[in-house]
Amino acid sequence: MGATLTGATVTGANLTSANLTGANLQGFDLTGVTLTGAVLTNANLTGQNLQGRNLAGVKLGGAVLSGANLANANLTSATLVGATLTGATVTGANLTSANLTGANLQGFDLTGVTLVGAILTNVNLSGQNLQGRNLTKATLVGANLSGATLTGATLTSANLTNANLTGQNLQGVTLTGAILAGANLSNATLIGQYLPAVNLAGANLTGANLTNANLVKAILQSANLTSANLSGANLGGANLRAANLTGAILTGANLSGANLTGANLTNVVR
Repeated sequence: MGATLTGATVTGANLTSANLTGANLQGFDLTGVTLTGAVLTNANLTGQNLQGRNLAGVKLGGAVLSGANLANANLTSATLVGATLTGATVTGANLTSANLTGANLQGFDLTGVTLVGAILTNVNLSGQNLQGRNLTKATLVGANLSGATLTGATLTSANLTNANLTGQNLQGVTLTGAILAGANLSNATLIGQYLPAVNLAGANLTGANLTNANLVKAILQSANLTSANLSGANLGGANLRAANLTGAILTGANLSGANLTGANLTNVVR
């Protein structure tokens, strides 16, 4: 049952770590209210002005934030799983280590938003402008990044398992230590990428351009590299067990020490 606040005045109140599960705060004046660590699960915050507020650690799972202003808010480690963000403003917000699992961020203005270590599992980031953004250690499992602009982005140690990166131009994107197992990288551009020991097990790299890429000791087991361009790529010591290399271009590629057990090398171009 949600908290009943009918007729209450909360302006300036200290609600640190307060439990306001299911509370209807639409229309309330939250000026000066301290909400750090508060539990606002399933609360109604429609249209609320929370610009620049400290909402670190706040639990907003399932909360309704339609039309809310969260610009420049501190949402570090906040929980927003299942929250409704339709029409909300999040520019400049600090979402470091925040949990946004399943959120639809397509069309949102993410200018200045901090996403280091954010949990973005199954989040829709299709078409987003993430140019130059720091997504170090972000969890992007199953995320949709198709059509997103990632030029100059940092994805160091990010988890992109099963992410959709179809057709992405990843030149200049930092992917050191990233996990790309099962990711869809079909027709992606990875020319000259530095990917030593990267985990691409089961990834779809059909038609991908990996010319001159550094894939030393990369894990490409069961990966689909059909028609991929690996010209000049360094695959020394790479694990290519059961990989599909049908029609792949391997001209000038270094395969010394690579494990090709069970790999399909039909029509490979050397």
